[in-house]
Amino acid sequence: MIVREKPGLWDLLTALRGSIVPRVVGPVLILGIVAALVVFLDRMTGLAPHLDGSSFAVFGIGLSLFLGFRNNAAYDRWWEARRLWGGLLADMRSLAREVEVFLADRPTRDRVLREALVFLHAHRLNLRRLSPRASGQEEVATAAHPPDAALDLVNATLAAAHRDGRLDGFGARALSARLASMALQQAGCERIANSPLPFVYSLLIYRTTYLYCLLLPLALIGTTGWMTPVFVAVVAYMFLGLAEVTEELSHPFATSLNGIALDAICRAAEISLAPHLGEDPPEPLRPVNHYLS
Repeated sequence: MIVREKPGLWDLLTALRGSIVPRVVGPVLILGIVAALVVFLDRMTGLAPHLDGSSFAVFGIGLSLFLGFRNNAAYDRWWEARRLWGGLLADMRSLAREVEVFLADRPTRDRVLREALVFLHAHRLNLRRLSPRASGQEEVATAAHPPDAALDLVNATLAAAHRDGRLDGFGARALSARLASMALQQAGCERIANSPLPFVYSLLIYRTTYLYCLLLPLALIGTTGWMTPVFVAVVAYMFLGLAEVTEELSHPFATSLNGIALDAICRAAEISLAPHLGEDPPEPLRPVNHYLS
């Protein structure tokens, strides 16, 4: 996730990190070159047809509606994913307080909290399609579904404490409800990760955008002349850029520049749980070159 203050004029003109420019510069240049060739053909031979610009206005409105719909759908996915991880962080903090109320046995308390942190990291790695071993999660590395296995470990620890009389019935019910809430947030994240936006939306938008930009010079050459490639490039940057932004936002758990800062949220949970474990809290993650992972 890119974290920076409101950009000034110089940043608006020069900032590339967090910008969509590196991803669209190739197609924009190609479309600009095609537009220049159309202008050259028209000036040399007069064979290039001149189309009415009003039809392109209608075409552009339709394309804008497609892009707006997809942008809203992608942002809804991104925002829901951030809300679910915020809920997970709140559940982790509540779990730490609740085990102190219901579990008098300090080793059992510490074990529950450490297993909860294993779950959180295993969930992060699972959403990013990474191996649990990437973060040293050996306890659940061989499980078919590491986050579920980690949450099962927490549940098993609480169940053993309840059977042994270290956890009363009311406490067992309250902590079970907390685990259920964490599982619900987990399932919501996995629903987003495993249900991408329909491919047909991307196909339709990209095809329509390229078709529009390839035909646009025919509507502009009569009025803009040799400036046509510049106008085509600006329009291509706008439409292709928005399409690429929605593509990134529709994958909120990726390690892209606009992905959710899952590492930072996990570190926030570690900071919150450290006092309950009797440890010094680690330092919060800081943005590196405006990027917070």
